[in-house]
Amino acid sequence: MGMAFGIILVKAEVLSWFRIQEMFAFQSIHMYGIIGSAVIVGAISVWIIKKMKARSIEGNVIEIPEKAKLFVSPYVGGTIFGLGWAMTGACPGPLYALIGSGTTIMILSVIMGILGVLAYAQLRDKLPR
Repeated sequence: MGMAFGIILVKAEVLSWFRIQEMFAFQSIHMYGIIGSAVIVGAISVWIIKKMKARSIEGNVIEIPEKAKLFVSPYVGGTIFGLGWAMTGACPGPLYALIGSGTTIMILSVIMGILGVLAYAQLRDKLPR
């Protein structure tokens, strides 16, 4: 499944550095269309889960809260995520597909991501909520 997903990402040009740069420069709707499609599919999926009272593998009803608590950390984290995405030209999700398709410089992004996770683990208790 992972290999098939990687092939789909490559063929849809979601991994293209140029497509990502076009998105951040507001020069193309390609990536916004793909992201927007994912948001729509996600919203429909959540609606179906709520409507059908779907159950987990363990048999528990999946509960999705109507309103989540407001935290600062998602905004800070999202900003850092977006800056990293813009600087590397790659979303962290398909980094391995990029490496597999021959963009070996992305190994550096994987290493930096691992270092970021380790830094977060050390700073977690000191970060804003």
